[in-house]
Amino acid sequence: MSSKEEHHESMQSEGDLNISPRRTAWAKENIDAETQRWLDLDARYFLRQSLSTPCLNVLSHCEGITLTDLQGRQFMDFHGNNVHQVGFANRRVIDAVKDQMEELAFCTRRYTNVPAIQLAEKLVELAPGNLGKILLAPGGTTAIGMALKLARLATGRFKTISMWDSFHGASLDAISIGGETIFRKDIGPLLPGTEHAPPPDCYRCMWGCADDCTFKCVDYIEYVLRKEGDVAAVIAETTRSTSVIPPKGYWKRVRQACDKYGALLILDEIPHCLGRTGRMFTCENFDVVPDMLVIGKGLGGGIFPLAALIARADLDVAQDIALGHYTHEKNPVACAAALATIESLEQDDLIANARSMGEHALTRLEAMKERHESIGAARGLGLLMGIELIKDHQTKEPAVDMAEQVMYSALDKGLSFKVTMGNIITLTPPLTITRDEMDKALDILDQCLSEAERKGCD
Repeated sequence: MSSKEEHHESMQSEGDLNISPRRTAWAKENIDAETQRWLDLDARYFLRQSLSTPCLNVLSHCEGITLTDLQGRQFMDFHGNNVHQVGFANRRVIDAVKDQMEELAFCTRRYTNVPAIQLAEKLVELAPGNLGKILLAPGGTTAIGMALKLARLATGRFKTISMWDSFHGASLDAISIGGETIFRKDIGPLLPGTEHAPPPDCYRCMWGCADDCTFKCVDYIEYVLRKEGDVAAVIAETTRSTSVIPPKGYWKRVRQACDKYGALLILDEIPHCLGRTGRMFTCENFDVVPDMLVIGKGLGGGIFPLAALIARADLDVAQDIALGHYTHEKNPVACAAALATIESLEQDDLIANARSMGEHALTRLEAMKERHESIGAARGLGLLMGIELIKDHQTKEPAVDMAEQVMYSALDKGLSFKVTMGNIITLTPPLTITRDEMDKALDILDQCLSEAERKGCD
């Protein structure tokens, strides 16, 4: 394998690469001595790992859709690790956290507390179908682990079907069902019984049915369910963070296959829950109700780490074991932050704003696709959006170098976003974004694409 191929392979992940010649060049031109001193200390004391350490920059402030670094430069954040649904430093969330810290800052595990009970009640009220029981956890990965354990107990089986290229967290159980090499490489042996299937990515459809979907990907899942005969659960992201939107009818067919062979359906909506896709829960866009729904990231209002497993009430079958029992499972401050987050979504009409701003942005992205030969696809569902950069419309070869150049050029102009899978520019702004802010960001992206095309990247 050539060094260029190795570089491309290393970028086949939801995160953008944190070590590359372009990253080095950008840092040399943009990072001052004081910031570099802090970055050097960060690299000295933190274990290095792909995608995050060494870091790009040092932040000093965040508010609304804006990040500010130590040098006072501001960036519109269309990345946010998907924790910023209600905007950074949301006033409702901050006030709720402060008030709760004064009243009850921590709840030891043999007790419960009012904010935790109120949050569970609210999530059950909002959840679709018969999802009527809750477990809280300090992070999405741990919530995924609880879902896997509950599936084993409820079915008496241990096998799972998940998707290649998927991401469900970085713990050993989560990477076993996950499908990204950058998390699985050299870590084995992983959990047994974790079967994988092709994802519903019509743009890269391995069966060639992108223009007229024949749901061969669902047939593959059903084939494995039938051949194995003892699969506990199909677990998958309702939509990928790469802005891959499953075709209409996909999830209903998967639901039917699960029911036919006695497997549970677990949907991971950790990054996109709470309105990002224009509905409170992403699965509502597809008229499907899973047996378990896992949410997180933005649940803590961009301040506290918090996740939840929402399950069918009749799956309450683990009374004699601990599915989670995490120290901060019912942290009252985190629960107060979550309640304030949901209040902000509802009272500020942010989900409707996600739908309208997403429609506006997708219209503009489609127009950009007509002007830019490098755009192979433009996709969106609410404020989960992305454009795929390619070298050639026949081969659809990924334009990896161009995507990286566009990202750093955009940072120079005050726009931050993530490049995923090497060549997909993903755009996930806060749900509080205004039309003027959206247009400003898309103008920057348009300009950066034009500059990259003129330079003839890749």
